[in-house]
Amino acid sequence: MSALLPVYDRDLVIVSGRGVRVTDADGRTYLDFAAGIGVNGLGYGDPKVVSAIRKQARKLVHASNLYYSPTVQRLADRLAGLAFPSKVFFSNSGTESVEAAMKFARRIGGPSGRTEFVAFERGFHGRTLGALSMTWNEKYRTPFEPLVPGVKFCPWDDLKAAAAAIGSKTAAVFVEPVQGEGGLRVAPPEFLRGLADICREQGALLVSEEVQCGLGRTGKLFAYQHVGIRPDMLTLAKPLGGGLPLGAVLLREDLASAIAVGDHGSTFGGNPVAAAAALAVLDRLTAPKFLDKVTQKGVLLRRGLNLIARKYPAVTQVRSTGLMVGIELQAAALPVVKALRERGILVTRAGDNVVRLLPPLVVKRKHIRAFLAALDEVLATGVGAAPALPPAAAMAEGGSGGAVA
Repeated sequence: MSALLPVYDRDLVIVSGRGVRVTDADGRTYLDFAAGIGVNGLGYGDPKVVSAIRKQARKLVHASNLYYSPTVQRLADRLAGLAFPSKVFFSNSGTESVEAAMKFARRIGGPSGRTEFVAFERGFHGRTLGALSMTWNEKYRTPFEPLVPGVKFCPWDDLKAAAAAIGSKTAAVFVEPVQGEGGLRVAPPEFLRGLADICREQGALLVSEEVQCGLGRTGKLFAYQHVGIRPDMLTLAKPLGGGLPLGAVLLREDLASAIAVGDHGSTFGGNPVAAAAALAVLDRLTAPKFLDKVTQKGVLLRRGLNLIARKYPAVTQVRSTGLMVGIELQAAALPVVKALRERGILVTRAGDNVVRLLPPLVVKRKHIRAFLAALDEVLATGVGAAPALPPAAAMAEGGSGGAVA
């Protein structure tokens, strides 16, 4: 029996990966449409990322944040140049980025009584106590209460409710432009723009929480760029380190003077090796036409899923942006996840009845076609459909087909 604490339900042993495929301990290969829950944005073994890691590891693996590192400085400058004028704090993960953003918001707003946070229904921000306090699902929250006080949850895409919740005590509003764990829900542009306006009017900070949806996943480098707003803070992680643990918080430059020496820290955050990998990742993401191709492949995937949704009533809705996709089913998603794995394809869930797709951004069209064929085959067996109603009940319910968003 493994000495690992059993906080994950897992039985697959992955030993290697190459491109968009992984291999298990029995030698079977899988097409990975989960990408390490969005971490492996460039797939496995990207030559430039591996080369950058090796080169930096030969020079310096760690020196601590007591000293400057040229590699880390370059990464901070690069991120600020790609996003907006900002100062950057490096962490090791998404939840740590959120924790840092919460602290920064309170440090900035605390002197004027701004200590509260606003988050949204179905939002997921992490599992440490602060980030968990802004995570909506009670399944994650309840066993660990009492959590950080002062968090209000608003309905998704409801500007009237948001305006009522955001006020003189609000330090920051955290919003995912695309909810990942919450079922792959894409924020309408007018919702994000309206939220930015409310925050500006009320003096609250707007945090674009892009741990899962940032860094090319939606076809833009940062998801907020789709709607032409500029947040006060931006949280990143998952694909940033090319598979190594790395997160970041970008804080608007004119707000950064409120943060003083000793206000926050991280022993490993901004490790030189992870920073070198991140620079290689950004080189790939900003290469000519790379993100255009992400968008094009996302369109191909969405079109194929729309055809499948029209064919099988088990699919009630398809939601997507770029290569971030949610397939909502009539019934539980887990049987579909398992059936796809039996056919050599790895996917995950986002909630009980949504299949989540986060393929590597370097996925090829042939891989997308292979996935669509496998999903078609799985749904043809009846997996993912709600149990059939008795004839009388079915007449009362009325027939309905798969709705496509």
